[in-house]
Amino acid sequence: MSIGESLADARVRAGLTVGQVSQQTRIRESIIRDIEQGDFDACGGDFYARGHIRSIAGAVGTDPVPLISEYDADHGPVGPLPAADVFGPAKPIKIRERRSPSLAMIVVLVLLAIIGYAGYRLVSGHGKPGHPAVAAAATTAPPAPRATPTPSATPSDVVIKIAANEECWVELTSTSGGSQLYMGVIEAGTSMTWTEKQAVSLRLGNPGGIVLTVDGHQHGISTALPVTLNLSPQAGSSVSTSDSVSSGSQAG
Repeated sequence: MSIGESLADARVRAGLTVGQVSQQTRIRESIIRDIEQGDFDACGGDFYARGHIRSIAGAVGTDPVPLISEYDADHGPVGPLPAADVFGPAKPIKIRERRSPSLAMIVVLVLLAIIGYAGYRLVSGHGKPGHPAVAAAATTAPPAPRATPTPSATPSDVVIKIAANEECWVELTSTSGGSQLYMGVIEAGTSMTWTEKQAVSLRLGNPGGIVLTVDGHQHGISTALPVTLNLSPQAGSSVSTSDSVSSGSQAG
C-alpha cells in the first residue's frame, strides 16, 4: 500500500472527511487529495512533503514514521536544505506595496486648506464694525432728506387745507393779480395745505368729496356741483357754504 493509500485508509477508518483533515492541519484540501493519490508536486518540495505527511498522519491517527521512511526510499534521503526553503514558503507570496500619497494629491489638499481658511476669514470678518465694506457703506450712504418746515401762520394769513376723500380737481388763484397759485387733482386719501397773505379764489370740482378746513375750522360743502370760494386773510374768520365766501364773514 502506498503512502497516499495508507493515509486515505486511515482517514476513512477515523471517520474524517478531507475538509475536516484540512481544518485540523491547515493544509489545503487539493494538496491532501493529491497526496492521497501519490502526487507530491503541489507540496513545494521534499521538506514540505514530509511535513504534510507527518501532519496528515497525526490528524487521522496513524504512525508517520514508516510513511516518511517510505517517502525517503522513493525520493531519496534528506539532504542539506537551503535556508530560504526553511524560513520561506516554496512559492513567493505577493504582498501589495503600500503606496505613498502622490505629489499632486498633496498639492490639491494644501490648496483646499488655504481656500477654506481664506473663506472662513472672509465670512467671520464680514459685518464687524471695522470691516472695510461696512465703513465704505457708512461713508457713501446719502444723507436722509430733510423735511421742509411749513411756514407758521400769523393772524393776518389765511390757512387753507383740503383733505380728499374722493378725487377732486382744485384751482387756487390770487384775487388781486389773477395769478394762478395751484391747479391740479388731489388724489383720494391725500391732502394739501396753503398759507396765503392775500385774498384768493378757490375753485373745487368735486366739493362733496373733500373736507375743507379754513383757519383751523372745518367746513362741509353739501353740493356735488363745482363751486368757487373767495377767501381773504382776516383774524377770527369763518367760511359759509355759498358760491362766493370770504374767510372773514360769519356763517348765516
